Amino acid sequence: MNLFEYRKGIILGFFAYLIWGSFPAFFKLLPAASPLEVVCHRIFWSAIFLLVLVVFKNRTGVLLQAIRHGKTILTLCCSTLLIATNWLTFLFAIQAGEVLQSSLGYFITPLLSVLFGFIFLSERLNRMQQVSFLFATSGVLYIVFGYGQTPWISFVIAASFGLYGLLRKVAKIDALIGLTIETMLLVPVAAGYLYYLSYTGQSVFGGDSLRYNILLPVSGVITAIPLLFFIGAAKRLQLSTIGFMQYITPSLHFILAIIAFSEPFSRDQFLSFMLIWVGLAIYSFDIVKGSGKKSCC
Repeated sequence: MNLFEYRKGIILGFFAYLIWGSFPAFFKLLPAASPLEVVCHRIFWSAIFLLVLVVFKNRTGVLLQAIRHGKTILTLCCSTLLIATNWLTFLFAIQAGEVLQSSLGYFITPLLSVLFGFIFLSERLNRMQQVSFLFATSGVLYIVFGYGQTPWISFVIAASFGLYGLLRKVAKIDALIGLTIETMLLVPVAAGYLYYLSYTGQSVFGGDSLRYNILLPVSGVITAIPLLFFIGAAKRLQLSTIGFMQYITPSLHFILAIIAFSEPFSRDQFLSFMLIWVGLAIYSFDIVKGSGKKSCC
């Protein structure tokens, strides 16, 4: 792979995580819509967008072949429930003023993925990675016992996305096709709920608010676009490089929570985040050190 393709991969990956990192600011613009209504719009409009993309890329045959594969569909049914849970919890956190908890959840996710890899895929940690895992675990335990409450939002976000990544890895299916099937599986439920809201006059979509009529469909598009950027980056970069870049998202969530949303930030939370950041720094340094011994191609 040439230098141009490598740099293109870096740019695509950066913008994928930048978009994901800006999600709290975007969804804060929809306060009148319940988290469930927003999730249903994300599902419905992203399904339409992805189906158009599949047709445009002439991947319809691949999609139909994947749908006929029973084991793949069963795995994607489970992953669908997990990603829907993740989206719903994330949106609940934003509307409840708990963006810090969502940030903490996405900080935990990479290390939780490491744990899942160790348990389910027989992947092993070297000594430096073990130290990083202990730091991050200490941070989580500190906020649980020191802060005086259980950050359940963080745990649900981390567990749902970590398990989602594990199942998608096991599924061995193209990201675009897999996401299309997942959204298609959820469309009947999402469309049914949106129809119910409209029928009972509870829907914020289709009314007099131009903002909601535009942003709710856009929410589906911006759900799919960063994933497509991520796919392009993954084809051009080493997995370790992608892993290092993923911390852009929770870092941006953290900054938005403190600066833009003025969420309270206690000393205990600060110490907890510091322990997690130290763990992530050690883990990332180990990844970069290891990848530095290999070619970027």
